[in-house]
Amino acid sequence: MGAGPGGMTAAIYASRARLTTVVLERNTAGGIMNVTERIENYPGFPQGVTGFELSELMKQQAIEFGADLREITSVVALEQRPGGGWLVVTDEETVAARAVVLSPGVEARRLGVPGEAEFMGHGVSYCATCDGPLYRDKEVVVIGGGDSAVEEGMFLARFASTVHVIHRRDELRAAKIAQERAFAQPNMHFHWNGQVRAIVGETKVEAVDYEDLLDHSQHTLPVAGVFFYVGQLPNTDFLQDVVALDDNGYIVTDEHLRTSRPGLFACGDARAGLIKQIANAVGEGALAAIEAEKYLDTLDFEAQQASVAATGTPEPAAG
Repeated sequence: MGAGPGGMTAAIYASRARLTTVVLERNTAGGIMNVTERIENYPGFPQGVTGFELSELMKQQAIEFGADLREITSVVALEQRPGGGWLVVTDEETVAARAVVLSPGVEARRLGVPGEAEFMGHGVSYCATCDGPLYRDKEVVVIGGGDSAVEEGMFLARFASTVHVIHRRDELRAAKIAQERAFAQPNMHFHWNGQVRAIVGETKVEAVDYEDLLDHSQHTLPVAGVFFYVGQLPNTDFLQDVVALDDNGYIVTDEHLRTSRPGLFACGDARAGLIKQIANAVGEGALAAIEAEKYLDTLDFEAQQASVAATGTPEPAAG
């Protein structure tokens, strides 16, 4: 479930192991990676690679080994199947599976300030690589100070006349090399210790009101666009009563990526863990698929043992 880097890697390993593998994805394969302008820290690409290119390569590799990718709109429920296994209920179909790898990914956290929801699609965005070209020669604001905020801000700097970065702290949390590049960007300006209070305008974004958290002074920046990068939320609402989640909604697993329910495994950004990187998701996807295969092998062995005990004849493997 999910076709981000973790889910796609799990699909590659599972299908290569000759397991019947279905991949359900509600958006484009690749997840957040798909809209990342440039990836420079994934092994094998010394010159970097666009997120779209890497997503397509992973997708093609999974399909080459036999994975069946299916687009859906939403997952309605995940239910235990009578007699064993699971039912994945979507808006399109219900898929029966003996094991499920959960890789639902995350989505951008909303700040919830006045104007954010009202101007969605009219100056408010969560994806610079999607909407950046719309702001050519205009001033924009990026909210946040992590890797995504800085990297997307640098992408916006290609189009916008000025990119204002408003961050709650007095230093960035992004990787040092990204910070160095951002500080060297002549049209990026940083506003430290700032808290956005409102996004204002008539029919579209016209300005951002923010407060200096040190002296509580109020400021207004006339801008045409606002890009939010203030954290992420796991797409795990449909798992609330299915598997154990931590206090923030991330899927809890053991070191083998097994969840609290047998036959359910998890990997990627929606799994509880400290590192949210493509390379980490890929490693988790590989391990989740391997553990799922071991789980199925155990089920087959137990079924054969039970069949021999009952009839003297081994039960055929379920496939």
